[in-house]
Amino acid sequence: MSLSKEDSEKLETFRTKTASVASDIVFRLFPAKLTTLIESTKAPDSPFNIAHASTLTDARVYPAPSDYVDSNGPAKRKRTEDGSVPSLPNGDIPNARYPDLVHANKHILKLSETTKSECTQLSDCCDKVKLWVNLTMPNGVQIQEEVLSELLRSQESAYNIRDSVRQHHLARAKICSKLIKYPNVEDYALALREHDEKQLFFARQNLIDIRNIYAVITDILHKNMAKIRSPRGNNRAGLY
Repeated sequence: MSLSKEDSEKLETFRTKTASVASDIVFRLFPAKLTTLIESTKAPDSPFNIAHASTLTDARVYPAPSDYVDSNGPAKRKRTEDGSVPSLPNGDIPNARYPDLVHANKHILKLSETTKSECTQLSDCCDKVKLWVNLTMPNGVQIQEEVLSELLRSQESAYNIRDSVRQHHLARAKICSKLIKYPNVEDYALALREHDEKQLFFARQNLIDIRNIYAVITDILHKNMAKIRSPRGNNRAGLY
């Protein structure tokens, strides 16, 4: 069986559009990321500047919100007339065992959103370039396989950096739970400050790692662009 003329035209249109999108990513977006990701973080007023670390952590343990009641057991929320549980202001999540509260580091939350956004963009761009490479090149070509492997490794790196946000919250939550349980132990407050300072350092380092990923895939793609676009005469050639 073969495609109809209409379907063939649709497939060719899709290929052309995919190539155009990938070309824009490879020749415009990837090179731009080599400078834009890091330059702004060097300024003294940049939110990524490590100098902010000393003023960002609030290690105080706040009392339970006024809508908590103690009923001879774990703290519970007062219910409304219709039986539902009201939400806390500012989206705070109650702690079932310890109603006291240690606030999250709002500054690092904003930096984490930047990291997640960059990881999402990197992964999405790699997907689009992988699709173009697959549609452009025949099966079994070594260049294709190596380029696709490098794009896949770049995506996995983006996933790992993205997951560091979750790991940060888990680690911080453990320190905060100790701080709530033992508020008079100063070392827990110090540990929280040190953790936040480390996370602020890692926030910028994550952007450097993402920039480096862009540098590697940009270098590989540009050095091998001729072979990627015309692969049939280079079946045995490896990457430059």
